[in-house]
Amino acid sequence: MANRYSRREFLGKSTLAGLATAALGSDAAAAKPMPTRVLGKTGARVSILAFGCGSRLDMYHTEEAAVAAINLALDSGISYLDTAYGYGQGKSESWVGQVAKTRRKEFFLATKIEPRDGSTARRILEGSLKRLETDQIDLIHVHALMGADDLAKIEAKDGVLNALYKMRDEKLTRFVGITCHDDPAVLKTALERHDFDCVQMALNAALQGMTGGEHGMVLNPAIKTSFEQVALPVARSKNLGILAMKVTGQEMLVGTGAEKSGMEKLLQYALSLPVATAVVGMPNHEMIRQNAEFARNFQPMPSSEMRDFSSHIAGAHKLALDLKFREHVDC
Repeated sequence: MANRYSRREFLGKSTLAGLATAALGSDAAAAKPMPTRVLGKTGARVSILAFGCGSRLDMYHTEEAAVAAINLALDSGISYLDTAYGYGQGKSESWVGQVAKTRRKEFFLATKIEPRDGSTARRILEGSLKRLETDQIDLIHVHALMGADDLAKIEAKDGVLNALYKMRDEKLTRFVGITCHDDPAVLKTALERHDFDCVQMALNAALQGMTGGEHGMVLNPAIKTSFEQVALPVARSKNLGILAMKVTGQEMLVGTGAEKSGMEKLLQYALSLPVATAVVGMPNHEMIRQNAEFARNFQPMPSSEMRDFSSHIAGAHKLALDLKFREHVDC
Protein backbone atom coordinates (compact mmCIF):
# COMPACT_ATOMS: atom_id res chain seq x y z
CA MET A 1 0.00 0.00 0.00
CA ALA A 2 2.88 2.38 0.71
CA ASN A 3 4.03 2.12 -2.89
CA ARG A 4 0.59 3.14 -4.09
CA TYR A 5 0.65 6.25 -1.92
CA SER A 6 4.02 7.24 -3.35
CA ARG A 7 2.57 6.61 -6.79
CA ARG A 8 -0.29 8.99 -6.03
CA GLU A 9 2.15 11.67 -4.89
CA PHE A 10 4.15 11.21 -8.08
CA LEU A 11 1.07 11.50 -10.27
CA GLY A 12 -0.33 14.47 -8.42
CA LYS A 13 2.71 16.55 -9.23
CA SER A 14 2.50 15.67 -12.91
CA THR A 15 -1.21 16.38 -13.44
CA LEU A 16 -1.83 19.63 -11.56
CA ALA A 17 -1.53 21.74 -14.69
CA GLY A 18 -4.02 19.61 -16.60
CA LEU A 19 -6.53 19.47 -13.74
CA ALA A 20 -6.47 23.24 -13.34
CA THR A 21 -8.30 23.64 -16.65
CA ALA A 22 -10.92 20.96 -16.03
CA ALA A 23 -13.63 23.38 -14.89
CA LEU A 24 -13.35 25.82 -17.76
CA GLY A 25 -16.10 24.29 -19.88
CA SER A 26 -16.23 22.43 -23.17
CA ASP A 27 -14.73 25.22 -25.28
CA ALA A 28 -11.70 25.49 -23.03
CA ALA A 29 -11.46 21.71 -22.76
CA ALA A 30 -10.91 21.48 -26.51
CA ALA A 31 -7.76 23.54 -26.05
CA LYS A 32 -6.62 21.80 -22.88
CA PRO A 33 -2.85 21.28 -23.01
CA MET A 34 -1.31 17.83 -23.07
CA PRO A 35 0.03 16.98 -19.59
CA THR A 36 3.77 16.46 -19.35
CA ARG A 37 6.11 14.67 -16.97
CA VAL A 38 9.83 14.77 -16.32
CA LEU A 39 11.71 11.86 -17.89
CA GLY A 40 13.56 10.82 -14.77
CA LYS A 41 17.14 11.93 -14.30
CA THR A 42 17.35 13.21 -17.87
CA GLY A 43 15.42 16.29 -16.76
CA ALA A 44 13.61 16.38 -20.11
CA ARG A 45 9.89 17.11 -20.00
CA VAL A 46 7.76 15.01 -22.35
CA SER A 47 4.06 14.53 -23.10
CA ILE A 48 2.42 11.68 -21.21
CA LEU A 49 1.43 10.15 -24.55
CA ALA A 50 4.18 9.21 -27.02
CA PHE A 51 3.74 8.37 -30.70
CA GLY A 52 5.03 4.91 -31.59
CA CYS A 53 6.51 4.76 -35.08
CA GLY A 54 6.70 0.98 -35.45
CA SER A 55 4.29 -1.37 -37.20
CA ARG A 56 1.33 0.99 -36.71
CA LEU A 57 3.11 3.77 -38.57
CA ASP A 58 3.86 1.30 -41.36
CA MET A 59 0.10 0.85 -41.76
CA TYR A 60 -0.01 4.30 -43.36
CA HIS A 61 1.86 2.64 -46.26
CA THR A 62 3.30 5.77 -47.87
CA GLU A 63 5.74 8.41 -46.70
CA GLU A 64 3.20 11.15 -47.38
CA ALA A 65 0.55 9.52 -45.20
CA ALA A 66 3.03 8.67 -42.44
CA VAL A 67 4.39 12.21 -42.35
CA ALA A 68 0.84 13.57 -42.14
CA ALA A 69 0.14 11.28 -39.18
CA ILE A 70 3.30 12.34 -37.35
CA ASN A 71 2.46 15.99 -37.93
CA LEU A 72 -1.05 15.40 -36.59
CA ALA A 73 0.42 13.78 -33.48
CA LEU A 74 2.64 16.80 -32.87
CA ASP A 75 -0.26 19.17 -33.54
CA SER A 76 -2.28 17.21 -30.97
CA GLY A 77 0.26 17.93 -28.24
CA ILE A 78 2.40 14.79 -28.42
CA SER A 79 6.06 15.69 -27.94
CA TYR A 80 7.77 12.26 -27.92
CA LEU A 81 8.44 10.19 -31.05
CA ASP A 82 9.61 6.58 -30.73
CA THR A 83 11.26 4.96 -33.76
CA ALA A 84 13.93 2.33 -34.46
CA TYR A 85 16.26 1.24 -37.23
CA GLY A 86 14.55 -2.16 -37.10
CA TYR A 87 11.22 -0.64 -38.12
CA GLY A 88 11.55 -1.24 -41.85
CA GLN A 89 15.36 -1.23 -41.85
CA GLY A 90 15.42 2.53 -41.48
CA LYS A 91 12.15 3.37 -43.23
CA SER A 92 10.46 4.60 -40.06
CA GLU A 93 13.49 6.73 -39.21
CA SER A 94 13.40 8.27 -42.68
CA TRP A 95 9.72 9.14 -42.32
CA VAL A 96 10.36 10.74 -38.94
CA GLY A 97 13.29 12.58 -40.50
CA GLN A 98 11.00 14.24 -43.02
CA VAL A 99 9.15 15.82 -40.10
CA ALA A 100 12.36 16.60 -38.22
CA LYS A 101 13.51 18.80 -41.11
CA THR A 102 11.08 21.50 -40.02
CA ARG A 103 9.90 20.49 -36.52
CA ARG A 104 12.92 18.97 -34.77
CA LYS A 105 12.75 21.34 -31.81
CA GLU A 106 9.16 20.34 -31.06
CA PHE A 107 9.75 16.76 -29.94
CA PHE A 108 11.94 14.40 -27.96
CA LEU A 109 13.42 11.88 -30.39
CA ALA A 110 14.13 8.27 -29.44
CA THR A 111 15.41 5.48 -31.66
CA LYS A 112 16.67 1.95 -31.01
CA ILE A 113 19.40 -0.35 -32.26
CA GLU A 114 19.27 -4.15 -32.49
CA PRO A 115 22.79 -5.38 -33.41
CA ARG A 116 24.78 -6.40 -30.34
CA ASP A 117 28.17 -5.85 -31.96
CA GLY A 118 29.44 -2.36 -31.17
CA SER A 119 31.00 -1.56 -34.54
CA THR A 120 27.90 -2.67 -36.45
CA ALA A 121 25.65 -0.68 -34.14
CA ARG A 122 27.82 2.41 -34.55
CA ARG A 123 27.71 2.16 -38.35
CA ILE A 124 23.93 1.80 -38.42
CA LEU A 125 23.40 4.64 -35.95
CA GLU A 126 25.55 6.99 -37.99
CA GLY A 127 23.06 6.25 -40.76
CA SER A 128 20.21 6.86 -38.32
CA LEU A 129 21.45 10.40 -37.72
CA LYS A 130 21.24 11.05 -41.46
CA ARG A 131 17.84 9.41 -41.86
CA LEU A 132 16.49 11.36 -38.90
CA GLU A 133 17.84 14.63 -40.31
CA THR A 134 19.53 15.57 -37.04
CA ASP A 135 23.00 15.89 -35.60
CA GLN A 136 21.92 14.63 -32.18
CA ILE A 137 19.37 12.02 -31.09
CA ASP A 138 17.82 12.53 -27.68
CA LEU A 139 17.74 8.86 -26.69
CA ILE A 140 19.10 5.65 -28.19
CA HIS A 141 17.89 2.37 -26.73
CA VAL A 142 19.43 -1.05 -26.93
CA HIS A 143 16.47 -2.71 -28.65
CA ALA A 144 14.64 -5.69 -27.14
CA LEU A 145 16.72 -7.33 -24.43
CA MET A 146 15.88 -11.04 -24.73
CA GLY A 147 17.60 -12.92 -21.88
CA ALA A 148 20.80 -13.52 -19.93
CA ASP A 149 22.80 -14.67 -22.96
CA ASP A 150 21.67 -11.61 -24.87
CA LEU A 151 22.66 -9.33 -21.99
CA ALA A 152 26.14 -10.86 -22.04
CA LYS A 153 26.50 -9.87 -25.70
CA ILE A 154 25.18 -6.37 -25.05
CA GLU A 155 27.57 -5.69 -22.17
CA ALA A 156 30.67 -7.26 -23.77
CA LYS A 157 33.71 -5.01 -24.11
CA ASP A 158 33.11 -4.68 -27.85
CA GLY A 159 29.33 -4.74 -27.51
CA VAL A 160 26.61 -2.26 -28.33
CA LEU A 161 26.38 -0.75 -24.84
CA ASN A 162 29.94 0.56 -24.83
CA ALA A 163 29.36 1.89 -28.34
CA LEU A 164 26.34 3.82 -27.08
CA TYR A 165 28.27 5.18 -24.11
CA LYS A 166 30.88 6.48 -26.53
CA MET A 167 28.19 8.11 -28.68
CA ARG A 168 26.80 9.72 -25.54
CA ASP A 169 30.26 11.06 -24.68
CA GLU A 170 30.53 12.41 -28.23
CA LYS A 171 27.12 14.13 -27.90
CA LEU A 172 25.67 12.15 -30.80
CA THR A 173 23.00 11.04 -28.36
CA ARG A 174 22.02 12.74 -25.14
CA PHE A 175 20.87 9.61 -23.35
CA VAL A 176 21.19 5.81 -23.43
CA GLY A 177 18.41 3.36 -22.62
CA ILE A 178 17.24 -0.21 -23.05
CA THR A 179 13.92 -1.84 -23.96
CA CYS A 180 12.55 -5.22 -22.92
CA HIS A 181 9.35 -7.03 -23.85
CA ASP A 182 9.37 -10.38 -22.09
CA ASP A 183 11.89 -10.90 -19.28
CA PRO A 184 11.53 -8.69 -16.18
CA ALA A 185 14.26 -10.54 -14.27
CA VAL A 186 17.00 -9.99 -16.83
CA LEU A 187 15.93 -6.37 -17.28
CA LYS A 188 16.24 -5.90 -13.52
CA THR A 189 19.80 -7.26 -13.71
CA ALA A 190 20.68 -4.96 -16.60
CA LEU A 191 19.33 -1.89 -14.81
CA GLU A 192 21.18 -2.73 -11.61
CA ARG A 193 24.43 -3.35 -13.44
CA HIS A 194 24.69 -0.52 -15.96
CA ASP A 195 24.52 3.24 -16.40
CA PHE A 196 21.27 3.71 -18.29
CA ASP A 197 19.37 6.98 -18.41
CA CYS A 198 16.03 5.50 -19.50
CA VAL A 199 14.18 2.21 -19.79
CA GLN A 200 11.18 1.14 -21.86
CA MET A 201 9.23 -1.90 -20.69
CA ALA A 202 5.92 -3.70 -21.20
CA LEU A 203 3.47 -2.28 -18.67
CA ASN A 204 -0.20 -3.07 -18.96
CA ALA A 205 -2.99 -4.48 -16.86
CA ALA A 206 -2.49 -8.03 -18.17
CA LEU A 207 1.17 -8.10 -17.11
CA GLN A 208 0.55 -7.11 -13.49
CA GLY A 209 0.33 -9.41 -10.50
CA MET A 210 1.37 -12.70 -12.12
CA THR A 211 1.62 -15.87 -10.06
CA GLY A 212 2.50 -18.22 -12.93
CA GLY A 213 3.34 -21.89 -13.10
CA GLU A 214 0.15 -23.27 -14.66
CA HIS A 215 -0.87 -23.97 -18.27
CA GLY A 216 2.71 -24.23 -19.50
CA MET A 217 3.66 -20.82 -18.13
CA VAL A 218 7.03 -22.13 -17.02
CA LEU A 219 8.12 -21.95 -20.67
CA ASN A 220 8.74 -18.23 -20.25
CA PRO A 221 10.35 -16.81 -17.09
CA ALA A 222 8.47 -13.55 -17.65
CA ILE A 223 5.19 -15.31 -16.99
CA LYS A 224 6.18 -15.95 -13.38
CA THR A 225 6.37 -12.28 -12.52
CA SER A 226 5.89 -8.83 -14.06
CA PHE A 227 7.82 -5.76 -15.08
CA GLU A 228 5.66 -3.79 -12.67
CA GLN A 229 6.75 -5.93 -9.73
CA VAL A 230 10.38 -6.66 -10.64
CA ALA A 231 11.96 -4.12 -13.00
CA LEU A 232 9.91 -1.01 -12.34
CA PRO A 233 11.03 -0.62 -8.70
CA VAL A 234 14.70 -0.73 -9.75
CA ALA A 235 14.10 1.86 -12.45
CA ARG A 236 12.41 4.12 -9.93
CA SER A 237 15.19 3.69 -7.37
CA LYS A 238 17.73 4.85 -9.96
CA ASN A 239 15.51 7.72 -11.14
CA LEU A 240 15.53 6.45 -14.72
CA GLY A 241 13.26 7.91 -17.35
CA ILE A 242 10.55 5.22 -17.51
CA LEU A 243 8.55 4.56 -20.66
CA ALA A 244 5.56 2.23 -20.78
CA MET A 245 4.86 0.22 -23.91
CA LYS A 246 2.41 -2.55 -24.84
CA VAL A 247 -0.29 -0.75 -22.89
CA THR A 248 -2.95 -2.39 -25.08
CA GLY A 249 -1.05 -5.61 -25.79
CA GLN A 250 -0.97 -4.79 -29.51
CA GLU A 251 -4.73 -4.18 -29.24
CA MET A 252 -5.32 -7.71 -27.85
CA LEU A 253 -6.84 -6.13 -24.75
CA VAL A 254 -9.08 -3.66 -26.58
CA GLY A 255 -12.73 -4.47 -27.15
CA THR A 256 -16.21 -4.63 -25.70
CA GLY A 257 -16.22 -8.23 -24.46
CA ALA A 258 -16.35 -9.22 -20.82
CA GLU A 259 -12.58 -9.72 -20.61
CA LYS A 260 -11.51 -6.71 -22.66
CA SER A 261 -11.52 -2.97 -22.12
CA GLY A 262 -11.69 0.34 -23.89
CA MET A 263 -8.52 2.16 -24.88
CA GLU A 264 -9.09 4.96 -22.38
CA LYS A 265 -9.04 2.68 -19.34
CA LEU A 266 -5.99 0.73 -20.57
CA LEU A 267 -4.13 3.99 -21.10
CA GLN A 268 -5.31 5.27 -17.73
CA TYR A 269 -3.93 2.15 -16.03
CA ALA A 270 -0.49 2.50 -17.61
CA LEU A 271 -0.28 6.22 -16.90
CA SER A 272 -1.29 5.62 -13.28
CA LEU A 273 2.01 3.81 -12.82
CA PRO A 274 5.13 5.92 -12.09
CA VAL A 275 6.08 6.37 -15.74
CA ALA A 276 6.91 9.47 -17.75
CA THR A 277 4.97 8.50 -20.87
CA ALA A 278 3.18 5.68 -22.64
CA VAL A 279 4.35 4.77 -26.14
CA VAL A 280 1.38 3.87 -28.33
CA GLY A 281 1.22 3.04 -32.03
CA MET A 282 -1.74 4.76 -33.72
CA PRO A 283 -2.58 3.56 -37.24
CA ASN A 284 -5.21 6.15 -38.12
CA HIS A 285 -6.01 9.81 -37.52
CA GLU A 286 -9.08 9.07 -35.44
CA MET A 287 -6.99 7.08 -32.98
CA ILE A 288 -4.41 9.86 -32.74
CA ARG A 289 -7.08 12.43 -31.92
CA GLN A 290 -8.92 10.11 -29.54
CA ASN A 291 -5.84 9.03 -27.60
CA ALA A 292 -4.61 12.62 -27.38
CA GLU A 293 -7.98 13.57 -25.91
CA PHE A 294 -7.78 10.71 -23.41
CA ALA A 295 -4.32 11.88 -22.37
CA ARG A 296 -5.40 15.50 -22.02
CA ASN A 297 -8.18 14.41 -19.67
CA PHE A 298 -6.16 11.83 -17.75
CA GLN A 299 -6.76 11.40 -14.05
CA PRO A 300 -5.03 8.73 -11.94
CA MET A 301 -6.84 5.44 -11.44
CA PRO A 302 -7.36 4.66 -7.73
CA SER A 303 -5.14 1.90 -6.40
CA SER A 304 -8.03 -0.41 -5.54
CA GLU A 305 -9.45 -0.02 -9.03
CA MET A 306 -6.05 -0.78 -10.55
CA ARG A 307 -5.84 -4.03 -8.62
CA ASP A 308 -9.35 -5.11 -9.59
CA PHE A 309 -8.89 -4.14 -13.23
CA SER A 310 -5.57 -5.92 -13.50
CA SER A 311 -6.86 -9.11 -11.89
CA HIS A 312 -9.78 -9.17 -14.32
CA ILE A 313 -7.68 -8.55 -17.45
CA ALA A 314 -4.70 -10.69 -16.50
CA GLY A 315 -6.73 -13.82 -15.89
CA ALA A 316 -7.91 -13.89 -19.48
CA HIS A 317 -4.92 -12.63 -21.42
CA LYS A 318 -1.64 -13.01 -19.59
CA LEU A 319 -0.35 -16.27 -21.06
CA ALA A 320 -1.20 -15.32 -24.63
CA LEU A 321 0.52 -11.95 -24.31
CA ASP A 322 3.68 -13.34 -22.76
CA LEU A 323 4.08 -15.92 -25.50
CA LYS A 324 3.37 -13.29 -28.16
CA PHE A 325 5.98 -10.85 -26.85
CA ARG A 326 8.79 -13.39 -26.64
CA GLU A 327 9.67 -12.74 -30.29
CA HIS A 328 8.10 -9.30 -30.66
CA VAL A 329 10.20 -6.15 -30.88
CA ASP A 330 7.66 -3.56 -32.00
CA CYS A 331 6.58 -0.72 -29.70
